[in-house]
Amino acid sequence: MAVGVFDSGLGGLTVHEAIAARMPDLPLVYYGDNANAPYGVRDSDDIYQLTCRGVERLWAEGCDLVILACNTASAAALRRMQETWIPEGKRVLGVFVPLIESLTERQWGDNTPPREVAVKHVALFATPATVASRAFQRELAFRAIGVDVEAQPCAGVVDAIEQGDELLAEALVTSHVEALKRRMPHPEAAILGCTHYPLMQSTFQKALGESVKVYSQANLVAESLEDYLARRPEFVGSGTRSAYLTTGDPKRVSGKATQFLRHAISFESA
Repeated sequence: MAVGVFDSGLGGLTVHEAIAARMPDLPLVYYGDNANAPYGVRDSDDIYQLTCRGVERLWAEGCDLVILACNTASAAALRRMQETWIPEGKRVLGVFVPLIESLTERQWGDNTPPREVAVKHVALFATPATVASRAFQRELAFRAIGVDVEAQPCAGVVDAIEQGDELLAEALVTSHVEALKRRMPHPEAAILGCTHYPLMQSTFQKALGESVKVYSQANLVAESLEDYLARRPEFVGSGTRSAYLTTGDPKRVSGKATQFLRHAISFESA
């Protein structure tokens, strides 16, 4: 009854942790494509091919449902996968929609026309590829009108996190927030549009100020998944084991994951 969690590297562990806390009896298989991280500077065809390869590996583990806990993959690959590639009996879900539903105060499956919402000025922090895709703005437009979104590509942050350099990551986050605030001085809400970024959430919050509500995806995705599986239990796969898989060096990746999450995690080769 396993579910797969895919990410380009370590960031999706924030989603994995939230799902495990909410559904402790659900086996989860995590796949980190650390050998090819970061995805945020790759082109869309490259991201698509790498994402398909990782999803197929999770299917082989008995995970009929895979969460793309990677905003770049969700932005650059998910729609193409859903339209042309995913076979019957399998599902691949992204991480944008639960976030946007929370921001716009909509329930799952609410397909009524877009309407005005309370938040008018939103800062989006994401990888360069996610920003270039405009996937967040596209999904938001289906649900809300009159929302000004200012997007900041946060080059270097994922690399610093993957390398375990917290001081560099903090400095880069502060710099990117300052750059955005020069264009949007008073955002009401901020979207952490990369699952690596919750690892730096306190730094984002400090740079933005306490008046800005910061949305990160992990708990929202976990809540949405629990609801989805209650409605569609047939997509709980046949796998029975939990595992952490990586395309990188398992020892090194295990050490970095343990460092950031502050409890022991042991990866094996994908």
